Amino acid sequence: MNDLSDIKFYSTAPHPCSYLDDREATSVFMDTDQAVDSELLTLLSQIGFRRSGSYIYRPNCQTCQKCIAARIPVDQFSSTRSMRRVTTRNNDLKAEWVSSIDNNECFELYSRYIEMRHSDGDMYPATRDQYRGFLIDGLSTARYVSFRLNGKLVAIAVMDQLEDGFSAVYTFFCPDMPKHSLGRYAILWQIEHCQSASLPFLYLGYWIKDCEKMNYKVQFRPVELYVRNRWVQVL
Repeated sequence: MNDLSDIKFYSTAPHPCSYLDDREATSVFMDTDQAVDSELLTLLSQIGFRRSGSYIYRPNCQTCQKCIAARIPVDQFSSTRSMRRVTTRNNDLKAEWVSSIDNNECFELYSRYIEMRHSDGDMYPATRDQYRGFLIDGLSTARYVSFRLNGKLVAIAVMDQLEDGFSAVYTFFCPDMPKHSLGRYAILWQIEHCQSASLPFLYLGYWIKDCEKMNYKVQFRPVELYVRNRWVQVL
């Protein structure tokens, strides 16, 4: 598939924005009956779409353009001193590709993470059905990496395999290990994996300048932002 002309897209009704208070959001999403492979997901990612569960969507708010897709051109990535310290701090972690995260161990880690980090959001309280719908009942492009410290599961990174890289869908981790900066480390690991696999990009989803929880995404430089239908590099 080399174009999107035959694919149906729909618009959601306005709903409360998940990121900015007192705002309404509208999204365009692809027909959920459409078969999706890595080629199609790559094309959609290249024009700012994002996956959540089985839904592939892009913000389409009429009065707000705050959600901006971001990706890292990994061959140009330059690690900062603090990022190198994060990598050193996590040298003892063992990363492993796993075929599934549909088990009690992974869900319990996810539930603790949501309770400690996102108890003010619509993902709280975590349920097994919500967990499956968000991270498991998705596409064949999904890939999972577990991170363990002395055998203990401390983080899970969920990614989509694209033809030009990986898309970082979500990372959840042990919330009582702040010194390890596990979220940042997971991104650094994914950057390194893209580099070793000769894949040019790591897609990070949406960056919102006014949302503090999103600011980490532009700390990885250079970063490319999808602005006015083209990717613009920010050094």
